Amino acid sequence: MLTPQELRIAKEILPFLGDPATQIGQDFTTQATLLHIPAGTIIFSEGDECNVFAVLASGTVRVFKIGETGREITLYRFGRGESCILTTSCVLSARQFPAIAIVEKDTTAFVIDQITFRDWINRYSEWRDYVFQLLSQRLATVMAIVDEIAFRRVDVRLAEFLLRHAAGKPPILYATHQHIAAELGTSREVVSRILADFSDDGLISSGRGQIIVLDRERLQQRTQAR
Repeated sequence: MLTPQELRIAKEILPFLGDPATQIGQDFTTQATLLHIPAGTIIFSEGDECNVFAVLASGTVRVFKIGETGREITLYRFGRGESCILTTSCVLSARQFPAIAIVEKDTTAFVIDQITFRDWINRYSEWRDYVFQLLSQRLATVMAIVDEIAFRRVDVRLAEFLLRHAAGKPPILYATHQHIAAELGTSREVVSRILADFSDDGLISSGRGQIIVLDRERLQQRTQAR
């Protein structure tokens, strides 16, 4: 059972829980549990059974796949007020988890069991709308990733990635080539080769675990390449 403080947090991220006209607020109070999960924890591995549903109150979880060659691809991340759509799909269909979910930043999450989750889908339109909206939003994200990987050049996407994530003066990105490759759905060797080309052109300089953007304007021009 949630404490008054925990319930207050739940209502902040799920406002419909505070509606006095519905019973779900009371049910959430008595049947949900707030868990604290440290960074680095693997929540689900590929093939695991999904017996719980979680809504994040804080932190970040990364969901990714690893291919037969060992190459990683990040499918999506979710944070405060969000949940994992693959978990949702598995709970609804009683299938095994098809990817890996790992906590990137220390996380707190409201957790309910799969039986309660399915019961609320049937009983509460507010809960059902919340879940279906999550599915719709995340499906759009995954489709955008498929489009990126299938139809856009890696050098263009890498230039965009650097511009988007490098911060400070000068702009610096702290990341390994392997990490960037996982984000872009390509191999470390491809990332290293393109970064070397960027460096030769004077767009960036790179060292161990960091990349410094030297010429944002010209790097931006690279994102317009076809």
